[in-house]
Amino acid sequence: MYHKTLSYYATLLYRNFSAFTSDRLQQFRLNYGLLFFIVYIGKKPNCTPSELTKELALDWGHSQRCITRLVSDGFITKEKAGRHYLLNLTERGQKAFDAAHQVFFDWDNTFMTNLTAKEKEQLLTLLEKATERKSHHV
Repeated sequence: MYHKTLSYYATLLYRNFSAFTSDRLQQFRLNYGLLFFIVYIGKKPNCTPSELTKELALDWGHSQRCITRLVSDGFITKEKAGRHYLLNLTERGQKAFDAAHQVFFDWDNTFMTNLTAKEKEQLLTLLEKATERKSHHV
């Protein structure tokens, strides 16, 4: 197997985080994929669909389907402002954002229980260094 590669461990972490997130957001009937829409809009109120699509590096059609779903499910608003549409969280969306944002911290606390404080800091520092030339979307 490919045990000692970053891609192997990244895949394990991705699967674990995805399952953890889906479980936590089930109460809102949100899935892992919609998590990033909610978090992005929560952190960048009044963003446009094109900004969100570009920053999350998404396909335009997929992004529009997700936005339409989030609007119809009452998580976000899509208001016309001049030539653009602006996206914002509704009250329901804000509650989902609070839970979605917290899930990152909760998962870290759950995942890194066997690491010392120094090891956690070292791990995060190394990951930050390894990804410093990559765009960060959330």
